[in-house]
Amino acid sequence: MSTPIEKMRNIAIIAHVDHGKTTLVDELLKQSGTFRENEKTAERMMDSNDLEKERGITILAKTTSVEWKDYRINIVDTPGHADFGGEVERILDMVDGAIVLVDAAEGPMPQTKFVVSKALKVGLRPIVAVNKIDKPERRPDEVINEVFDLFANLDATDEQLDFPILYGSAKQGWMSTDYENPTDSMDSLFEMVVNHVPVPKVEEGPFRFLATTISSDPFLGRILTGRIASGSVKPNQAIKILNRDGELVEQCRVSKVLAFRGLERVPVEEGNAGDIVSLAGTTKANVADTFCDPSVSEPMAAQPIDPPTISMTFR
Repeated sequence: MSTPIEKMRNIAIIAHVDHGKTTLVDELLKQSGTFRENEKTAERMMDSNDLEKERGITILAKTTSVEWKDYRINIVDTPGHADFGGEVERILDMVDGAIVLVDAAEGPMPQTKFVVSKALKVGLRPIVAVNKIDKPERRPDEVINEVFDLFANLDATDEQLDFPILYGSAKQGWMSTDYENPTDSMDSLFEMVVNHVPVPKVEEGPFRFLATTISSDPFLGRILTGRIASGSVKPNQAIKILNRDGELVEQCRVSKVLAFRGLERVPVEEGNAGDIVSLAGTTKANVADTFCDPSVSEPMAAQPIDPPTISMTFR
C-alpha cells in the first residue's frame, strides 16, 4: 500500500566520523519496529561496503525507511567527506530536510562543514541533534553556539539559522528537547522530523525520476535509485532515459520497482511522486540520467558536481 504524500518525509543525516550517525539510524530502525526485539541485527546496519565496516566511515550513501505512527520516513545516510562530493550533492537533491548530528563534547568538525554547506546551499532546513550527551566532558551550550557560527559563516538564511535542537544519546536510545530531562525513546526526534521537515516537493505531469545512485544486482542488473519528481511508475511500464544534455540513452521497460522497507529493497506494484525508489530494467542508464514517460522531451536538471581535485607535493 502506498503512503500518501502528506505522510511521507525524506531526510539526510549529516555527521562527522564517530559522532554516532550509524548508531542513531540503527536505533531509529529498532524503535520504529522495523527490527523486532528477537531479531538479530548486525551492528552498523547502514554500512554495507567492506571498507566502510572496517573503517567505520560511510562512502556510498544508503537509504533506509522507517514507519512511525502512520508516517513513512526515508532516511539517507550521507558521506561525511569532501572526497565524495559528487555523491553528496546528488543525495541532497532527494531529500527535503537534514539532521545535523554533532558530538556533545567535540562539536562540529571540519569534515562536517563540506556536507553542511551543500545542504544549506540547496535550501534544506536543518535539525541539530547533539549526540553523546552522556559524556562527562559534554558542553552542549557551547556546541550549539559553534553550530550557529558554522551555519552563519556558510551564509545560512534566517530561517535556516532558526534551527530546532535535540539532545540525547543514540547509544542509550533517547532524544529530548532538554538535556537535563532525558526521555526513554527517540520519539522527540521522530516528532521533530514529522513537524519540521516539509512534505516532498512534487510536480504535476507524467512520470519523471532523476537517477541519484547506481548499484548492480546479479539477477536484476543495473539498479538506479532516486526520487520520483512527478507521475508514477509500475513494473513493465515503457519509459525512456535521457542524459543531462537531453540525448536519448535508451528506451526500455521497467522490470522492477523497488521501495525501501527498513534496510531491505522490496518489490512494489507502484512508485509514486515524492517517494525514493530503485528501478531496474535498464542496461545503459547512469547517475544523473532522467527516467521518464516517452512523452517527456526535457531532462531534469541535475546538481552541478564538484570537479575532482588532487594535491601532490614533489620533493
